Amino acid sequence: MKLPVNPFKRALAEGRVQIGLWVGLAHAYAAEVVAGAGFDWLLLDGEHAPNTVPSILGQLQAVAPYASHPIVRAACNDTVLIKQILDIGAQTVLLPMVQNAQQARRAVAATRYPPRGVRGVGSALARASRWNRVTDYLKHADDELCVLVQVETAQGLRHLNDIAAVEGVDGVFIGPADLCADLGHLGEPGHPQVRAAIEAAIQQIRAAGKAPGILMSDEALARRYIELGAQFVAVGVDTTLLARSADALAARFKHALPEPGTHGGVY
Repeated sequence: MKLPVNPFKRALAEGRVQIGLWVGLAHAYAAEVVAGAGFDWLLLDGEHAPNTVPSILGQLQAVAPYASHPIVRAACNDTVLIKQILDIGAQTVLLPMVQNAQQARRAVAATRYPPRGVRGVGSALARASRWNRVTDYLKHADDELCVLVQVETAQGLRHLNDIAAVEGVDGVFIGPADLCADLGHLGEPGHPQVRAAIEAAIQQIRAAGKAPGILMSDEALARRYIELGAQFVAVGVDTTLLARSADALAARFKHALPEPGTHGGVY
């Protein structure tokens, strides 16, 4: 059996824009529903959604037959948690709150087997290796792993060049919600200071030869960031799509349309 190819990693290396959707409903059935929508990638969120390793496993299995590539965001940049996420079959991980190059190197090391890293060896128990049915999995697993680190504070921005220079980092994701808050503009992704910081970060990441990414449900801002060179862009969130569609449907029948601007924030 051959090791599955990581199409997302290849797309980033070739400079192709990848459009994604954030998946936070934390259930395999919901993940499968959106897997057929045509997005290039889906982000299975283990940081803010009520996910566990088993629930993420179920979602990976549910979306496997579809073309959308699953990315798993870990709850934190933790070596043990990353090991578990990789073993259940994730080939692309997003690791939050990376503040400096040392933390970025730790993230990469957690995804690599020794001697290149510190990932624990348990492939006989791992879906990733198809329970050791993948030929030479231990020797080639690293080739198809994609590491995305998340920069979402002013401190992270100050160290952005060093973070992006770390070998093994494939892309740098700008976390807009926390960045807004850290810059003093909670829930205001369109604030001029926030926009300026994001635009400068995209340019820095591209100049370092890495792929910039972001989540932005404001369509105009999302298109603006793509024009500036963002390569992997999530343009919506499943929970928000459901909530706002339900709001609008109820309002149409209750004759009370929601006030514009009542649902702020990047999501």
